[in-house]
Formats: sequence, structure tokens, C-alpha cells
Amino acid sequence: MDFNNEKDYIMRVIKEIARVLFSLMLGKQYKSVELPEENKYEVSGKALEEFEKMVDEGLINEAENILLESIDYTQKEEVLAAILFYQYIGEKDDDFLEAHNYSKEEALDGIKRLAEQLGYGDISSLLM
Repeated sequence: MDFNNEKDYIMRVIKEIARVLFSLMLGKQYKSVELPEENKYEVSGKALEEFEKMVDEGLINEAENILLESIDYTQKEEVLAAILFYQYIGEKDDDFLEAHNYSKEEALDGIKRLAEQLGYGDISSLLM
């Protein structure tokens, strides 16, 4: 597998883990995880859009740190926001991520940690 195909593969795995986690958490099958125009997802009062804006500004590690320090794993909406956060990062261009000291592999590790925290750690190994 060449380098570009590996990156595309990682992005697909991130999206598939997101889809499976959404299906498990919401109790219905999701074909794809896409956000409506106005989304309700937030972590500790901070809207998902704010985390995405930080990512767009290159503050990826900072956004991830705030998210992980603030998330309440007992709140479904917060966990769904975190899943979407990692999916958003996974869709970013490799050059952008590299320029801001982040990688698709880190996004994959993050969503895998979420799955493990939720008791679904085997999902990522099944999809890999």
C-alpha cells in the first residue's frame, strides 16, 4: 500500500468507526454521518462548530485537549460531538495536518480511544 492509499484508508476507517458508533449509540443504522445545517452537538457548552473553527485555524492539538478534558462520557450528545470532531479532522488534507503537527493516524487513535472508553474497543480492531 503506498503512502496516499494508506492515508485514504485511514480516513475511511475513521468514517466507518464514526458510522458504527453513531449506529450503536442512537440505536438505528446510519449509512453516513453528516451534520445538518444547524447541529446541536457540543461538549461542556462549547459547540462542535467552535472546535471545528479551532481545527481550521490550525489549533488542532489545543482543540483536542479542550475536548478531551471537558467531555462527559455519560452524555450521549457530547460523545457524538467528539466522534464528529475526529471525523472532521480525518477529512482534512494531509499537508494541512502536517503543517499543524497532527496526522490522520492521531485522529484514528483518538476515535479508537473514544470507542474503547464507550466499551466498544473491539470495533476498531474488527474494522482494521
